[in-house]
Amino acid sequence: MKKEANIDWGNLGFSYIKTDYRYVSKWKDGKWDEGILTKDNTLTISEGSPALHYGQQCFEGLKAYRTKSGKIQLFRVDENAKRMNRSAANLLMPEIPVEKFIDACKKVIKANEHFVPPYGTGATLYIRPFLIGVGDNIGVHPASEYIFSVFCMPVGPYFKGGLKPVNFMIADFDRAAPRGTGSIKVGGNYAASLTPHKIAVEKGFADCIYLDPATQSKIEEVGAANFFGITKNNEFVTPFSPSILPSITKYSLLHIAENYLDLKVFERDVFIDNLSEFAEAGACGTAAVITPIGGIEYKNKLHVFYSTEEPGPITKKLYDILYSIQFGDIEGPEGWIFEV
Repeated sequence: MKKEANIDWGNLGFSYIKTDYRYVSKWKDGKWDEGILTKDNTLTISEGSPALHYGQQCFEGLKAYRTKSGKIQLFRVDENAKRMNRSAANLLMPEIPVEKFIDACKKVIKANEHFVPPYGTGATLYIRPFLIGVGDNIGVHPASEYIFSVFCMPVGPYFKGGLKPVNFMIADFDRAAPRGTGSIKVGGNYAASLTPHKIAVEKGFADCIYLDPATQSKIEEVGAANFFGITKNNEFVTPFSPSILPSITKYSLLHIAENYLDLKVFERDVFIDNLSEFAEAGACGTAAVITPIGGIEYKNKLHVFYSTEEPGPITKKLYDILYSIQFGDIEGPEGWIFEV
């Protein structure tokens, strides 16, 4: 008899739930060990670990999906592995072989299979791989030892209400510096977002939008997600900047927009003073999937796109196609789906 989790799948939020097993692998003397599955959800590390003092750490986020037939699949997990290695290289941390990364994710999913939400609930199994520099250290230099770990938990939608538009305000803060760590997935970028996010929520917004730190004239990110807009000429546009985290969801949507919906697609500057070029707008990412943007408050005025009550038609089509690929209802492009 299969083990079952006692969870109200339809009312899950996006919060931590302890599952049964997680994967831990250690790097020492120039190599990774084989890694283990453990029930212990705590780590014991040196007080001098560079991850604690100097932010030598990075992480990823991805999901496992239950299909209608009951199978479990991952979406473009190899791209998460590659992005983690880009983050690691930037911080002088050891590379995790792509095969090891994928194998670790699959091991964790299989060991916690009863936590993968049933098909049709809209919930998923969120997977969080992370890499930290550890060991006895006090100087500002790379760690001598590293821990790579993967844990998971079932989650519902990141923003409540499903595919319902939400409003954002422009942040008075910068998310990341030009030529800094904005394009890699490190904790410092998210620490910098805590205060502006709190301010936005207190003012009644879902989150805030960050402009480019150099000129404060171009949209970069939407909270912890990427921005996209549908122009009045039916073009899919998303910002391009070396400070933006390259979202796997965003690049998937670029492909879907061009190859499934026959839209012209562009990565280019998106000027905050030119919001009127867009008929629809949205935020996208692993956690948010696609969140329609109802409006953006700028210069004390709420600029509304398609509607503050329902998603635009192209945004809805993009969401439906992406969702259907991820949950196995339609076949995706070659190499996008990894069966567990």
